[in-house]
Amino acid sequence: MNLDRISATCHPYLLSLFRFVTGLLFLHYGVAKIFKFPPLEVFEDVTPLSLWGVAGMLEVVLGTLLMLGFFTRPAAFILSGEMACAYFIEHFPHSFYPLVNDGALAIMFCFSCLYLAAAGGGPLSLDALMRGRTVS
Repeated sequence: MNLDRISATCHPYLLSLFRFVTGLLFLHYGVAKIFKFPPLEVFEDVTPLSLWGVAGMLEVVLGTLLMLGFFTRPAAFILSGEMACAYFIEHFPHSFYPLVNDGALAIMFCFSCLYLAAAGGGPLSLDALMRGRTVS
């Protein structure tokens, strides 16, 4: 069994799965901020035009685009920037260390989206379907 060959075969599909799950998580956070579902105390005072409200709207719209793999690169790039801003506005002022300031998830989202902005959506995406690409 050649692990490199298996890895090369699975890699494009795992990229699509990674993109979908990342988009699903963004959608989950956006729905919690905007639609208050599930009801969480941290998001109960979020209004649509507040900083958290605008972030929630971005997460709903762009998270959905990521899930579908539609305009993957620009959506992921914008979400990467949103997470970088979230880290430096909300977490970094409390401490330099991500484990202390609870900013590790924002950093992971930032660099996950930066990777997707560079790598694209993978073969199981609307971007690939519209370009007529297939993986052989």
